[in-house]
Amino acid sequence: MQSEILTVSEVAEYLRVNPQTIYRKAKAGEMPTVRIGRAIRFRRDALEAWIKGLSAAQTGAKGN
Repeated sequence: MQSEILTVSEVAEYLRVNPQTIYRKAKAGEMPTVRIGRAIRFRRDALEAWIKGLSAAQTGAKGN
């Protein structure tokens, strides 16, 4: 089964942040991206795993 491919705008809407935030994090290598030509895209499954990893890291940092 293939993962859905999302655009920067779709990811920004999903995460409720400005698209520039997505571009900045992608450029810094802080988010899992896929390059299609010059376009930046995101696999939904990789993005959701990344979000879960952030949540786990924050929970672990609090000592829970």
